[in-house]
Amino acid sequence: MANMHRYPVRGLRGIDDALWEDFRAATELAQGDRSSTLREFMEWFVRRDGAELPTPPPAE
Repeated sequence: MANMHRYPVRGLRGIDDALWEDFRAATELAQGDRSSTLREFMEWFVRRDGAELPTPPPAE
């Protein structure tokens, strides 16, 4: 089972490569990663207790 992920892989459609790369770079600037940032946003969006909207990186 070496090739099994700990969590199921979720696919996102309709996101072009440029947006995906910009999001990766922005999450790194905000000291995070894509998965944790998306999870934080989703928890905030569905109004889970204690969830907060992720903080974007500083404007350039």
